[in-house]
Amino acid sequence: MRTRGIYPMIKAYIIVVISYLIALAAAGVTLQFVTEYHLMVQVLIADVVATIVIFAFSVAYKNSSFYDAYWSVIPMVIVGYLISLQSDANVIRQLMLALVILLWGFRLTINWAYTWSGLDHVDWRYVNLQAKAGILWWPLSFTGVHLYPTLLVFLGCIPMYHALVIGTQPINGFDYLALAIGLTSVWLEFQSDRELHRFRQLRRSRTEVLDTGLWSLCRHPNYLGEIGVWVAVLLFGYAAVGYADYWMLSGSIAMILLFTFVSIPMIEKKLLEDKPGYVDYKARSFSLIPLSRLR
Repeated sequence: MRTRGIYPMIKAYIIVVISYLIALAAAGVTLQFVTEYHLMVQVLIADVVATIVIFAFSVAYKNSSFYDAYWSVIPMVIVGYLISLQSDANVIRQLMLALVILLWGFRLTINWAYTWSGLDHVDWRYVNLQAKAGILWWPLSFTGVHLYPTLLVFLGCIPMYHALVIGTQPINGFDYLALAIGLTSVWLEFQSDRELHRFRQLRRSRTEVLDTGLWSLCRHPNYLGEIGVWVAVLLFGYAAVGYADYWMLSGSIAMILLFTFVSIPMIEKKLLEDKPGYVDYKARSFSLIPLSRLR
């Protein structure tokens, strides 16, 4: 995180927190007006309303990175809301899933806060997109930077409905598998970010390549952990009801496709441009796991 004056940073954090509180309040009010729909449709509508509020702040401050923390915040809110409902769901399963999501969400949000440098910080991907989009940037920002990730995360959260609300299956092996994958994935993300932060503090040049620790095993251990968390959510849903329909599977599949065919190629293109040694690192390493080498 870049060194900034303490008071401007405090002000920036307060503004972001206020924006999220207003967004969540708007979502809560929305839920009162959509009770005739299926529970998860209610959640989706409220989720979109909250996203619109965050987008309004993005426009007001001319910074689409207002949305960056939404990815990790909203699943924690959805878990809390679904657990608060009266249901016959297994309490132990609810606690297991909540543990994974809360650890994941708090870790990711804290990492965002640690690396964020204030209201003038804009994700480099948004900067590139804005340069290409020109006058169409804000429509693109709403659909591509705000709404699309919201819908993607919502799909990933659908198995939570089965695990936290309607699932009545007793605790079984898939629950323990989900817990193991979920906790391992959270640790993988934590450790990979820890190694990355330490590398950035000690490197002598921005052209150096991180190829030690977890990063020596694959090029994107953080993304592997992210995928693992969403697979764990799917497994909890499957454990609760004993089946996995299209909607349950859609989130995990979408996450795998997103990171494999969008996020990884985008960041690797930038790394290849910025770091001459990345070509060699890419040639001798795996993208995610030993069976998924991406050139």
